[in-house]
Amino acid sequence: MSTAPLLGREELEKTHRHFLLYKPHGYLSQFIYEKKRSKKKLGELFDFPEGTMAIGRLDEDSEGLLMLTTNGVVSEQVRSAHFEKEYFVQVDGLITPEAILQLQSGVEIGFKGIRYQTKPCVAFSIPVLPNWIGVGRRVRDERHGPTSWVGLVLTEGKFRQVRKMTAAVGYPTLRLVRVRIGETSLEGLQVGEVKEIELL
Repeated sequence: MSTAPLLGREELEKTHRHFLLYKPHGYLSQFIYEKKRSKKKLGELFDFPEGTMAIGRLDEDSEGLLMLTTNGVVSEQVRSAHFEKEYFVQVDGLITPEAILQLQSGVEIGFKGIRYQTKPCVAFSIPVLPNWIGVGRRVRDERHGPTSWVGLVLTEGKFRQVRKMTAAVGYPTLRLVRVRIGETSLEGLQVGEVKEIELL
């Protein structure tokens, strides 16, 4: 029988590690990929400790802020509706004020074979993209028509929700960058950079 003392909250917290990552395009938000096709995974970007997990996910084609932790309790807390997630989205075409209003009010998307009405959210056009976003990959040639940027602040995260929302109002997503989770911003991180932090 073990006689090791029980750890208090402060001591227990010291046994866990937390990270911020600017996830590049083309990487899966996971460490193991069991299918036969070769995929880029998070472990190729940094020597994360055993047991590290991504808090939520960004799909392979998406970029931006990703939090990682070795603490499953922290992971559950950050994934909850108490933490806003903000996205900058480049869309096909010049998005209209009417489409912005539709996004704000909530739109109907498909989720697990059923129709789902998204919750009202903050949506706004972005006339000038901040330089800390970075150039990113070239999504297409300018000869194929104009593009524009829209910001979305959500408290929910259904599968590929942002992409489905912009498509629902007639503006397919070309590039998607998550710029904020709660009070933590992407600003200051370079693409592919990992920063260890004390607490999330």
